[in-house]
Amino acid sequence: MIAAMAVAATVTGAMAQTTEAEVTEPGFKVFQFPRTAIPRIDGEFSDWEIVPESYAVGIEEMWDDSKKHEGIDKKTLDIKVKVGWVEGLNRLYFLYEATDDYWDFDQLGLRNDTYEIVVDGDLSGGPHIERFRNNPSVKTQAESFFEFQNVHAQNYHIMTPPTEGKSWTMVWGPQQWLKYLPYANYAYDYNFKHGESGKLRMEFYITPFDYASPEGPEKSVESKLDTNKKIGLCWAVIDYDGGEENNGFWNLSKHHKMYGNASMERLFTLMPLEKQFRKAIECEWTFHVVPETRTVCFKDQSYGEIKKWHWDFGDGTTSEEKNPTHTYEKDNAQYVVTLTVEGPAGKARQCKVWEVCVWDKENPSGTAFE
Repeated sequence: MIAAMAVAATVTGAMAQTTEAEVTEPGFKVFQFPRTAIPRIDGEFSDWEIVPESYAVGIEEMWDDSKKHEGIDKKTLDIKVKVGWVEGLNRLYFLYEATDDYWDFDQLGLRNDTYEIVVDGDLSGGPHIERFRNNPSVKTQAESFFEFQNVHAQNYHIMTPPTEGKSWTMVWGPQQWLKYLPYANYAYDYNFKHGESGKLRMEFYITPFDYASPEGPEKSVESKLDTNKKIGLCWAVIDYDGGEENNGFWNLSKHHKMYGNASMERLFTLMPLEKQFRKAIECEWTFHVVPETRTVCFKDQSYGEIKKWHWDFGDGTTSEEKNPTHTYEKDNAQYVVTLTVEGPAGKARQCKVWEVCVWDKENPSGTAFE
């Protein structure tokens, strides 16, 4: 958060450091949407009805670190956020709902009712804006802005809502491509004018990056999102009520400077699918080929209570191990591999056709690895 936008809280030594207790806190939950129910970013919101209220993060979890308000008054500002993800898509989906007694959005600059998000997709921690750089005597602010800011963690200032003609979000760094498709999308629903009260709902997604290059997405590395992965995530709501200064900086973090230091974010866990979206037993497996060999390591990732495993490696051999290692006799070949699992709830299998291959790129017609 840019200093001119907020009256910073007096941060004590305890508040300025991320403690071990905060690193290991249980954290908040990120709902996993089934692949058949990926949220549509259309401002209709029915997709979110399957998300239990236990995933909601309310204003009760936040505090006004500008110290303009001693407590929470939902009659003047109320906030609820749900976060979701989809296996196979490196996106974080958000449903943001806020009721405000004065919506302030009549200017084209940064001063606007704002939902500010910081995401650290690999929990790398540490500063990520130029003013907090670790080497100010060596790197100028300008150099750090283009080489460092928003690179390993990203900050978005989302306008709620934007003034007509203004971009939906300010990406605080040189990576402006982050706010456009396919890396982000958004939709609003509200029926009020500047200065009026009312409820705003917004759904959007963003794509977290372990390395967001100022040179563009082709030189960047997305944060890979997997079940049970823990990420750093935080937000603040900057509430304006018509004055030059804000009327509150409602922060989910315990630290005001969370906007520029990823170590100050909150812990979120990407949850597995809820039971109602799964079968009692599901078969799933992965593999990797040991480099320069015909040896393949297989790993069972099935769901449910499993008692038996049967692997068919596609070359006439089988295994009853849970996570077998198999060496094929021939290279330059692709195989049909099938795993069948069995438990009290029944059987399930998964067959992958020609996905497992042992290939000698240097000797495609001969036999290597002898």
